[in-house]
Amino acid sequence: MRRSASLQTLLIYGLSGPIIALNVWLLSVLFRFFQNPITILSIAAILAFLLNYPVKLFEKARITHTQAVIIVLFITLTLFVVLGVTLVPVVIDQTIQLLNKIPDWLSASQENLEKWETLAKQRRLPVDLRVISGQINGSIQNLVQQIASGAVGVAGTLLSGLINVVLVIVLAFYMLLYGDRVWYGLINLLPSSIGVPFSKSLQLNFHNFFLSQLLLGLFMVVALTPIFLFLRVPFALLFAIVIGISELIPFVGAALGIGLVTILVLLQNWWLGFPVALMATIMQQIKDNLLAPKLLGDFIGLNPIWIFISILMGFEIAGLLGTLVAVPIAGTIKGTFDAIKNYKQSESVSNFTINYDSPPDQEEG
Repeated sequence: MRRSASLQTLLIYGLSGPIIALNVWLLSVLFRFFQNPITILSIAAILAFLLNYPVKLFEKARITHTQAVIIVLFITLTLFVVLGVTLVPVVIDQTIQLLNKIPDWLSASQENLEKWETLAKQRRLPVDLRVISGQINGSIQNLVQQIASGAVGVAGTLLSGLINVVLVIVLAFYMLLYGDRVWYGLINLLPSSIGVPFSKSLQLNFHNFFLSQLLLGLFMVVALTPIFLFLRVPFALLFAIVIGISELIPFVGAALGIGLVTILVLLQNWWLGFPVALMATIMQQIKDNLLAPKLLGDFIGLNPIWIFISILMGFEIAGLLGTLVAVPIAGTIKGTFDAIKNYKQSESVSNFTINYDSPPDQEEG
């Protein structure tokens, strides 16, 4: 019996790897085939998750659910319009200026590297920075070309983007109105031992995770913008927004955003790049050590290694969207399995207690 059980365990673990790999490949193929509708549905669901919190607040003020949804959507649309009129044109203008400035910064960085190399040769130091500078410049030029081509593509499909935005808002509106009925209808198809913990874990992870990440990203933008303006960093608002948006990608997003901004500033001014990296890192540490524990808590409960693996798998399956939803999905899976495991353990303990407390049958004789 023990040998057969061990063989069965080995067989399960041996087949789990290929099955997981096959499922990841299948999900990536399905996402690429249905990329547009899946992206719209996912963004609408995330927006509905976030807007559900103020809807519940309005319902506590004795407002009907439909009225609360209409009020929240009206406020949200107003905020989008205000940002679209005030902030978005400034960001677009700074982005265009940055793309135009990068070639000049590359040439300036090349001259700075040549000066450092000349200084090293004067002190008889064996330093050759030409290969490194050529690789860095080539990589940055390729990145600029990709960004420029992407910007041209986005400008060419502006009408399609506006239609997608309208679809996202309409879907979020209907999800707020009727999403509970559809959701509980789907959950009822599952056994109660699985459906109930899965529903609670999904709501907890998605709602708290995205709300916390947005607040943390907003903190970085608000904190870094005046600091960059004080340091006279070029494109201060754009660089602060880049770091804030990168906060949406957990675990590695902040490092990527700060690293990208630091490299761009270093191209323009070597000495300015160091205080920029220092202040951004200080703000990141304040966020991670003071704000994040209070906002995020331990509701995900994932090991950092599993977080990194889930981000890589999410990127492989669905690109940027996959990196955004990978961690809450992984947290939902872990929370569901933990709840099922605890339920089974408590059930086995209760059955053992009942069997232990019940008196044995007396034989008549």
